[in-house]
Amino acid sequence: MKFFIINTFRTVLYISYFATIGYGIWTGIYNGGAVSMSLLGTFGLAPASGFAPILDVLIGGGVGFLIATIVGGILLTILDIRDDINDRLPDARRDD
Repeated sequence: MKFFIINTFRTVLYISYFATIGYGIWTGIYNGGAVSMSLLGTFGLAPASGFAPILDVLIGGGVGFLIATIVGGILLTILDIRDDINDRLPDARRDD
């Protein structure tokens, strides 16, 4: 049973990691250059209109990667804490 639970958490981690990166890329595609145009407009730069959607996909993928890394770290931390608690529970029940 422990093998199933650990692999289930690992699967959740993989799915959430790639889904978050995919969502970032999809958001970049959906925006169609709006984020990069406003970001570069802040610095006084004007990219070519064909380059803006590509830059949005790269920005979305980068932000998705950062968020996925943070979410993955939190999930692994929770899994490790749960595993440590489960390892120590039998010791707390002993009558020594």
